[in-house]
Amino acid sequence: MKTDRRFPATLRALHELLSSMRFAIGLLTILAIASVIGTVLKQNEPYPNYAFEFGQYWFQVFATLGLYDVYHAGWFIAILAFLMVSTTLCIIRNAPGFVRDMRTFRSKASERSLAAMKHTALIEGHADLAAVSGYLQRQGFRLKTTARDDGSTLIAAKKGSLSRLGYFFAHGAMLVICIGGLIDGNLPLKAAEWLGQVAPETQDLPQSQIPAISRLSAGNLSFRGDVTISENKSADVVFINNGPGYLVQELPFIVTLRRFNVDYYSNGMPKLFASDIEVTDKASGKVTQARVEVNHPLVVDGIAIYQASFGDGGSPLKFKAWNLDHPQAAPVDIDGISKANQPLVANGRDFRLELGDLRVFNVEDMSGNNANGGSLRDRMKDAREVTRARQLKNVGPSIEYKIRDNTGQAREYLTYMSPIQQDGANYLIAAVRREVSQPYDYLRIPLDDDLSIDRFMRLRAALANPALYDEIAAQSGAKAMQGNAISPAMRQEFETSVKWILARFAEGGFDGLQTFLEQHVPADKRADVAQTYIKILQGAIIDVMNVADRHAGLPAMKQDGAHYRFLLDSLVAASALKDYGAPVFLQLTGFTQVQASGLQLTRSPGKNLVYLGSLLLVAGILLMFYIQERRLWLLIKPGSMRLAMSANRPNPDLDRDFSRHQDALQQLARGEDGHRPNA
Repeated sequence: MKTDRRFPATLRALHELLSSMRFAIGLLTILAIASVIGTVLKQNEPYPNYAFEFGQYWFQVFATLGLYDVYHAGWFIAILAFLMVSTTLCIIRNAPGFVRDMRTFRSKASERSLAAMKHTALIEGHADLAAVSGYLQRQGFRLKTTARDDGSTLIAAKKGSLSRLGYFFAHGAMLVICIGGLIDGNLPLKAAEWLGQVAPETQDLPQSQIPAISRLSAGNLSFRGDVTISENKSADVVFINNGPGYLVQELPFIVTLRRFNVDYYSNGMPKLFASDIEVTDKASGKVTQARVEVNHPLVVDGIAIYQASFGDGGSPLKFKAWNLDHPQAAPVDIDGISKANQPLVANGRDFRLELGDLRVFNVEDMSGNNANGGSLRDRMKDAREVTRARQLKNVGPSIEYKIRDNTGQAREYLTYMSPIQQDGANYLIAAVRREVSQPYDYLRIPLDDDLSIDRFMRLRAALANPALYDEIAAQSGAKAMQGNAISPAMRQEFETSVKWILARFAEGGFDGLQTFLEQHVPADKRADVAQTYIKILQGAIIDVMNVADRHAGLPAMKQDGAHYRFLLDSLVAASALKDYGAPVFLQLTGFTQVQASGLQLTRSPGKNLVYLGSLLLVAGILLMFYIQERRLWLLIKPGSMRLAMSANRPNPDLDRDFSRHQDALQQLARGEDGHRPNA
């Protein structure tokens, strides 16, 4: 009966593969590429962020490859495990030979083998054994002297054997780093996920309602999570982004934010931010107080608490709501809290107001010379190009919010609180976008002499009030007659045109006028007709403002260039509000800031092993590359000596050392007194 040798042969082949240098280098190459990806691509972000950045197709590809959490991906952990096995087998395979080589002096070398070496020489003469041994010892060699049967004596010498330790340090370092990586890769958690015992939560639920399958105990081996805490609030969990959802990590202590501190430069950029926190141990009740700053974490029970970010902690807000569907209605005061939702009723319809973060400081490049086109001035589509130096400026508080209707459709809005000056005029800036993936469309509402939008809203209400059109048209007609722009016979027709243009503009803005031209005016006459409409509208807007002020019991606006610019800007803003898509315009009028600190908590027990492995790797490289092993043999026979040398890595230094030792030994061979013997 024949023995089946295929299985042992397969094992031998597998052993050869795993312990080979090519296999280890291949794994290291893959790990290096993965590490580059993990460094360039920000890790553990929410999946919607990646979908927005890469698009749906590449988002799915990268998600399948696990590139959003490279260092905890199953394939990355598997490569670490294979590299650890490969390194271990390589050490087991080569260590005995290296140890023997470090211990042996190779004192059995024959004269023929010594004569066959590259660095060898025959030295005539005789030198005292003690003198030769003393010289070699002074050169740092360790010796082993062997007397042979033929009367000759072999001195086997070596130095630099510690370079062999570099092999063990370097390979041991890889092993230690892999173990540290596997520990921080949290194999038990990965196994629990594979077995379905742990699954991420995908819904936005209150922390107390998150099911047990999405919660991790305080004894979890390794984690990195984030939590945002408002002033005088506490947290005993952190949230870990995990694939399409998140996990909740229980902490063995409670973190309380007592005070958040932030300092700013003169231009509004943050200079320093830090959190004064209290950490209360759940088991013992021990309280630890500390200040956490960037790059200065607090470590409690093996968990490091880092200062990661800061933001809004739920600030009380005050708004003035202007009814866009009924401009004649007086504004209504609305109170809210940032990062919260509340009902909103407008014109008999129910909406949901979803308030986002309050940003007290907004630093923008106001120079208009931003290469990336990301300055506020650029985003407001200012067509004038002005070459200026970079000018960072704090443009004041802002709030983002969504208004959602009863069908679930919503638009996102952004409004600034403080006036923003551009080319000598002041504006209130607002913005809207229909989807998060789209950029904001910015709106500039001109401010009056009191830096208020009241006059603009009064003008807009008059534009939308047909009851005032006769009065406005009569005033425009009288002014045109006075300036001889029209004849008395044309006055009625002119006033009718003014009322018609005001009605079209109130209904659809500039786009409404353009649509009418495209539908009713031949193409070759549109430019002339459009120019006529614009001239009438630009002239009538002065009368609209005067009538609006008169009905409000206010004095008429001054007639100068700055105020006329206000009126023209008002036309642009009134037209843009047609696409605003909200029942009300929310003007932020006040707030009480409540700050929050973003903390990152990490438990990385493998981190110290990685640090140790890195030190071992550096030590191993230094030993291998900066300490060279030298072996020297000197076979002493009556009347001659055979010198031979070798090194673990041939280099020019070996040539110089061999010549130096040859010259010295020749000097010793000339006689005991060191002089050349007489011929």
